Amino acid sequence: MNKEDLGVWGEDAALDYLHGKGFRLIDRNIRFKKWEVDLILEDGDELVIVEVKARCTAQIGEPWRAVTRSKQRQIIRVADYYVQGNLIDKNVRFDIVSIVHNQYQTTIEHIPDAFSA
Repeated sequence: MNKEDLGVWGEDAALDYLHGKGFRLIDRNIRFKKWEVDLILEDGDELVIVEVKARCTAQIGEPWRAVTRSKQRQIIRVADYYVQGNLIDKNVRFDIVSIVHNQYQTTIEHIPDAFSA
C-alpha cells in the first residue's frame, strides 16, 4: 500500500472507529487555501475536527507525533474557515486519530481534545 492509499484507508478506518463511538460525520477532506482537514464530525453538542495520521510502522514514533504545532495551526485555520463559512455555533474540539497498519496488525489510538485553538 503506497502512502496515498494508506492515507485514504486510514481516514476510512478512523471514520468507522469513531462511528462506533457514536460520532456522526458532517464532512470530510475540507480544503482552505493549501491546507486540509480530514474529518469533521459531531460528538453530542460539539463539532469535532479530526486529523488522521496513518503509518505502516511506529518505528520513528507514533503517528500522532507528526501533528506538530505548525500542522495544528493549519488545521485551526481550516476549521475557522469552515465554522465561519457555515455559520456554525457549536463548541469546537480538535482530536487526532493515530493509526499503525501493516500486515501484522492494526492499532488505532483516538486522542480527544489533542490540542486547542
